[in-house]
Amino acid sequence: MNAPSPNFDERPTGVPIDMLVLHYTGMESPEAALDRMCDAEAKVSAHYVILEDGDVAPLVDEGKRAWHAGVAFWRGETDINARSIGIELVNPGHEFGYRNFPEAQMQAVADLALDILSRHPIPARNVVGHSDVAPQRKTDPGELFDWAGLAEAGIGLWPTDAEPAQADDDQVQKWLAAFGYDTSDLAAATTAFQRHFSPQTLDGRADADTIGRLKSLVGLCGS
Repeated sequence: MNAPSPNFDERPTGVPIDMLVLHYTGMESPEAALDRMCDAEAKVSAHYVILEDGDVAPLVDEGKRAWHAGVAFWRGETDINARSIGIELVNPGHEFGYRNFPEAQMQAVADLALDILSRHPIPARNVVGHSDVAPQRKTDPGELFDWAGLAEAGIGLWPTDAEPAQADDDQVQKWLAAFGYDTSDLAAATTAFQRHFSPQTLDGRADADTIGRLKSLVGLCGS
């Protein structure tokens, strides 16, 4: 499937492509999602859309800046669109009946992501969800997304050896910031971390399991 989008511009000169941002479409149908991302008036897009059957629709050439992340932050950077590849997965999202991502869709994500990583120097900690880079605004791809499976395939990180731990809010904030999050709203940043790395808890409070996983990941990254 090929559904080119007009919603892109030039990447700034000298800015590396060093992030991969995963989203869900959050619309009632794949047709509605594709129509919106190909509508010049909507001013939103991604480089790829992956349907639930695993079909991949290229929308924007990787050399161009697609408009998928919006107001965002990661590891001190704010123009996330300039330095990232954006992948949208068809899923109705939390507003329209959030559901599991089918096996065929997840396999397509893994195959596409590995292909992208072979072409661009994207560190594992920079494989993120929209909610990671916009914790106060976004919830996608959400707690049902199989981040652990992707990490097992060599895409992104997962805290496999984490043990429950204790830390006060100041330490949690320091660790979240060191890993990459905007911590101006600590509860939102904590919830975003939980959606990605500790999905059994989504209350924005750093329990022992959340803290242990966060500590483990910061250690993995040498921060």
